[in-house]
Amino acid sequence: MQSRWSDEAAATEVVIDGVLDLHTFRPDEVKRLIPEYIRLCREQGIHELRIIHGKGKGVLRRLVHAALEREAAVLSFRLAGADGGSWGATLVDLRPAATTAERP
Repeated sequence: MQSRWSDEAAATEVVIDGVLDLHTFRPDEVKRLIPEYIRLCREQGIHELRIIHGKGKGVLRRLVHAALEREAAVLSFRLAGADGGSWGATLVDLRPAATTAERP
């Protein structure tokens, strides 16, 4: 499934497959993009995500992790292993839709 993510300047096609590559997005878009992508994945029954933020200086990684911490649907997240992008990607486990409200 594809979804159109848009802002005032442009629209970007995002494939809803559990892998979100942030290289085509600006850091200021991450705060809105992460919750929307999580919602769309859960609607498709996808509960394991891989968010590619790159290694760089870690600014985008910190933005991603902050956004994930605010999401009730996130069960856990961690940096990917050596075979999955290492510290350039974050793996996310989502709660099934029925249990989102149960998060403390």
